[in-house]
Amino acid sequence: MEKAAAGEQMMSSRSRILGRIRHNLGRGPLSAEKAAELKTRIEEHRPNLVPKRTEISPAAQVDLFQAKAEALGATVTRLSSLDAVPEAVSRYLSDHNLATKIKMSPEAALDALPFDQTPMLDITRGAATAEDDVSLTPAFAGIAETGTLCLASGPDTPSTLNFLPENHIVLLRRSQIIGTMEESWARLRAKYGAGNLPRTLNLISGPSRTADIEQTLIMGAHGPRRLHILIVDDAEKD
Repeated sequence: MEKAAAGEQMMSSRSRILGRIRHNLGRGPLSAEKAAELKTRIEEHRPNLVPKRTEISPAAQVDLFQAKAEALGATVTRLSSLDAVPEAVSRYLSDHNLATKIKMSPEAALDALPFDQTPMLDITRGAATAEDDVSLTPAFAGIAETGTLCLASGPDTPSTLNFLPENHIVLLRRSQIIGTMEESWARLRAKYGAGNLPRTLNLISGPSRTADIEQTLIMGAHGPRRLHILIVDDAEKD
């Protein structure tokens, strides 16, 4: 009963606010024709201006994504197949003198990774805790325009893996790299269905940083100090 009353009060407040806006604009309720036109426009998800620099071949989009990601402080390694992921992860940990313990996303897409070939890695799966220093997660998409990773939350992709560990390794398939932010939303709607998007969508551009204090750049201020992206060649993109 209390929830229903709170919902009615919220709708009442919303109606009053919108009513004042309509009054100040000198506009009454929409006609059926205008309401249908507005509904169609919303459902079309029509993109606005899109920069020309993203209208390039898929292969060039991969190059652009890497260049933008590296400019933002991320590191990138390209791999020929998923079989090369464990060795690449092991090499990255060794290069940065990191422990071999990794918290990996329970996402089924990572089940096929042959970590049995690198027994020196200690892999556990699940949400991250404060004790985890390295995480490995899949990406939903990579946006070439800005070098941004798009990570969708869910039971098998907990967002804690994106922020708690100081070292974040992300697996991004070559076919997941797209041109613009608008394309990422289109892919999300295609996968999850309109009105049924993930609870959280993390857009990550480089490792965490801040220069708020005396203009001194501090890494790892609100998340990982390092971001390493493994781009796996899973499709022909020319």
